[in-house]
Amino acid sequence: MKLVFAGVLLICLVLTSSLLEVTMAGSGFCDSKCSARCSKAGVQDSCLKYCRICCEKCQCVPSGTYGNKHECPCYRDLKNSKGKPKCP
Repeated sequence: MKLVFAGVLLICLVLTSSLLEVTMAGSGFCDSKCSARCSKAGVQDSCLKYCRICCEKCQCVPSGTYGNKHECPCYRDLKNSKGKPKCP
């Protein structure tokens, strides 16, 4: 019984660590892309906040510091509660 429990625990640890690596890699992608996207923004904190939200949902960020939203339709089409574009 102890051997089965140890085996299940080991499998859970391996799965958890692999999922953590995928999550951290995605976060690094969004951080670097959003830093570039918001580099010239007047209000960087809010630009980075909303860019990261959009990036995590869409898994893409348009190139450049402004425009080019045609490169990522999901990013382009996200709207806030007032119906205005959510993503910078």
